[in-house]
Amino acid sequence: MKNVIEITNLNKIFKAGKEEVHVLKDINLNIEEGSFASIMGPSGGGKSTLLYIMGGLDNPSSGNIKINGKEFSLMSDKEKSVVRRRNLGFVFQFYNLVPNLSVEENILLPVLLDGKKLTRQKETLDELLDIVELTHRRKHTPRELSGGQQQRVAIARALINNPEVILADEPIGNLDSKTGTEVMNLFQRINKEKNKTIVQVTHSHESAQYGSMIINIKDGKIVSASE
Repeated sequence: MKNVIEITNLNKIFKAGKEEVHVLKDINLNIEEGSFASIMGPSGGGKSTLLYIMGGLDNPSSGNIKINGKEFSLMSDKEKSVVRRRNLGFVFQFYNLVPNLSVEENILLPVLLDGKKLTRQKETLDELLDIVELTHRRKHTPRELSGGQQQRVAIARALINNPEVILADEPIGNLDSKTGTEVMNLFQRINKEKNKTIVQVTHSHESAQYGSMIINIKDGKIVSASE
């Protein structure tokens, strides 16, 4: 199985005035294609920072990160943007939906940003609406949906360009336990049926168990990684 994400000797340092905060320390990590990795650890341990660096939303202070063999640090901002749109899908805790757009318009937003024709995505859109069980809500706006439904829209949006990797930051952190379980079951289904590599940051031991790999981070270091 090939590695879809390869991280080598990665460090991240934030400067606060004259002080330096070493958030990530010598991170070495490989994520295999088709795996479902859960990153866990105390608040402030560097989990979300690592996820954002994986997604090209932040830059490391030193070290290397490759997505499908391509080194992020060697890419221009434009090239990184293309990778984010086409190879990566993002799911955040607070959904990040556009309030005045319908369900289907929110899902199709990455297609518009990538300059593709919407007519070619109709079949994919219909399939994703079916997978997230929102076909009957396709014309509704986010304010007409529950939190769980909004997160399902965000998941469909992350999948619309058929990315190889889904990066999820506390995807059920804003949901009740029942709805959270439904969303995690959906992630697991997408991982197994669509063979999508998923990397999630979570505080929940229960959510972490849905993954095939658990990575524990403490004080900016990986203290364990088990399958």
